[in-house]
Amino acid sequence: MADVKVNGLAQVAVTVEDVERAKAWYRDVLGLDHLFDAPPGLSFLRAGSTRLMLSRPEGTETVGNSILYYGVADVGAAYQAMREAGAAFEETPKVIAQVEGRDIRLALCRDSEGNLVGLISG
Repeated sequence: MADVKVNGLAQVAVTVEDVERAKAWYRDVLGLDHLFDAPPGLSFLRAGSTRLMLSRPEGTETVGNSILYYGVADVGAAYQAMREAGAAFEETPKVIAQVEGRDIRLALCRDSEGNLVGLISG
């Protein structure tokens, strides 16, 4: 077995029906920085040190095949700001666990394409 040392998650692909609509949601509602578009039909945004690639499904892929959990400082504040920006939440912020005396809080919403998006802090 090779001696592989992963130093982080470099890129995540999220399949969407409408790349332009999804780009607007991730940029304007979630607040990610738009990096660049790559024709035909790819858009890249920055989520911390990870690049998020939005693309149409290929082959047997379907939309809604992943759940990404975005780390935020305060789930309650992020929830409120995203609701004001039009996000539809399925789960309001709640404590899901306690780790080393800290509350881990989670809220779940859907992006413009129906993919589940998690906000987590703690």
